[in-house]
Amino acid sequence: MLEALGLTAGEEAVYRFLIGVPRDATELAEALDRSRSSVEEDLVALIGRGLVSRVAGAPVLHVAAPPSVALGGLLTARREELRTAELAIVALAEQHRMAATDRAAGDLIEVVTGMEAVRQRFLQIQWAAGKQVRSFSTAPFVAVPPGDNTAEDQAVERGVEYLVVLEREVLATPGVAAMTLDSVRRGVQVRVADKLPIKLIMADGELALVPLTTEPGGEPAAVLLHRSGLLSAVEALFDAVWQRAYPLRPDDCGTLDEQPEPAVTELDRKILGLLLSGLTDEAVAGQLDLSLRTLQRRLRALMDLAGVRTRVQLGWHAARHGWA
Repeated sequence: MLEALGLTAGEEAVYRFLIGVPRDATELAEALDRSRSSVEEDLVALIGRGLVSRVAGAPVLHVAAPPSVALGGLLTARREELRTAELAIVALAEQHRMAATDRAAGDLIEVVTGMEAVRQRFLQIQWAAGKQVRSFSTAPFVAVPPGDNTAEDQAVERGVEYLVVLEREVLATPGVAAMTLDSVRRGVQVRVADKLPIKLIMADGELALVPLTTEPGGEPAAVLLHRSGLLSAVEALFDAVWQRAYPLRPDDCGTLDEQPEPAVTELDRKILGLLLSGLTDEAVAGQLDLSLRTLQRRLRALMDLAGVRTRVQLGWHAARHGWA
């Protein structure tokens, strides 16, 4: 039933069994007639999705997050993924429409072929940026390997804002994590997405380079887009993906941490805890001796901190990152 939200049958069974009754892994394995190791694998996956949390003790108990919050967050994420797919289809449809017209499309689209030509355009896009560069980075790297983007350092030094979304697989490439950490320290904003629809680099919403081929050993080719309806669709695609990607920041050990900095006060935790338990805004404000306006203002600040737009998304984010 919950496979549409990305859960396996085993994960769903474990989650359903935990609703209302905290249990340890041994109890779950016995109740579900499964091996403890397979149950523990499902628990790890559920914890990673914010559906289950651990309660310290002997033995360690596992508690299911409220379905309306946890599953609502997954449902929202699926809707965002569908929205991203819709935007990608719009971009492809616009590309097809422009290719079919008789007008001179050369002023709007330039096809770039060859390793050196693609690499040159990649750097020129960044040299042309006056305010902002936005990019999707996916593996494999063909024309511009990690560490060869010399234009980024120059652009950052002259004050250009960089927004970069990395496909999670990219961080496993040797050397990329260290280079990403260095970029973040220099002010580059980096977020991580499980999967990206395309490679992309865009300058000021005026120019964008979209590779056509990404396979190593093949002849690299890319499309250089100028300001047009197609570029607007690509821009909207980036913004949608950026909103649901996870920020990367250096943690206390100097490594990358894929979680927002915990700028959440004890009062914030109480507010979130009471709301997640089902109380209304008025009831929460009364419990904590706050005005309704103060409560709602603090909730707005928490949504901004989490980078979400709805309270359902905030509840999912709070459960995932241990805010409540």
